[in-house]
Amino acid sequence: MKRTATTTQAAPHEAHGHQTLSAYIQARFDEFSRSQKDVAQYIVDHLDEVAFQTAEELARRANTSSSTVVRFSQALGFEGFPELQDSARQEYRRRYTAPEGPRGASVEPLFSLDQNEFETAIASDHVNVEETARKVSRSDVQATIDAITSAERVLIAGTDQMAFFASYLRHLLMLLDLRAEIVASPSQEALSRLGRIDENTLVIGLSAGRPHPLVVRAMKLARHRKARTVAITDATLSEVAKLASIRLYYSSNSPAYVRSHTALLSIIQALAYGVYARDTQQYQERIKAFRLK
Repeated sequence: MKRTATTTQAAPHEAHGHQTLSAYIQARFDEFSRSQKDVAQYIVDHLDEVAFQTAEELARRANTSSSTVVRFSQALGFEGFPELQDSARQEYRRRYTAPEGPRGASVEPLFSLDQNEFETAIASDHVNVEETARKVSRSDVQATIDAITSAERVLIAGTDQMAFFASYLRHLLMLLDLRAEIVASPSQEALSRLGRIDENTLVIGLSAGRPHPLVVRAMKLARHRKARTVAITDATLSEVAKLASIRLYYSSNSPAYVRSHTALLSIIQALAYGVYARDTQQYQERIKAFRLK
């Protein structure tokens, strides 16, 4: 008895004049399961890594399983991950292999090609900061600074690894005598802070990869109560980004076993400096005692 051939949805292919892999994934993003969305999100934001990673490595970076990566590839219409990776390589070559790189950026490595692990990590962070600076919109940065300076209260939501950065941003704003609070855990005190969100509150959500439910809850509550919202995230398809009125993205590529947060730290410090620069004389005396001599 003859087997009937299984039909699969045609995968995107630039050679056929269709959209790129990244655009195709973004167009179908809402169709995917939760774990597949993690893979989709990582591919869109880390195309350069996906083009040369194994399915197992991609799964580890996206916090899922290699079988999910394979099923995701098939859901897009590919036979398996190698075909998806080939499409990613084609898009990567078109985007990044021009003589001077994307947007005229130099593609020369910071260190020699025989980098050790230490140099590779630093070189990666150098690229992260450069890419973040190129991609962040000046108007979004100015809008964020405006929102911080005009808010009666700033609430910063960030859990787990993001809790440190939420606390540091709060510290920088309090040095400028701005009222800032953090939500870093589902404690009774933190939940009461969420309960005080109103239209005069600015809610800043920090996330890396899949956002914590508490941060998503804070952003949803802020939207419901007509509070202004800012998302600082490394994922353009993050739920936190979708809920925010202002979005600042940072690059978190890393050869290590964890994401890089160097560019995130740069954004936080740059925002605080932007607030300070609005009225240097007003803030100068207040922070003088905190300056390192």
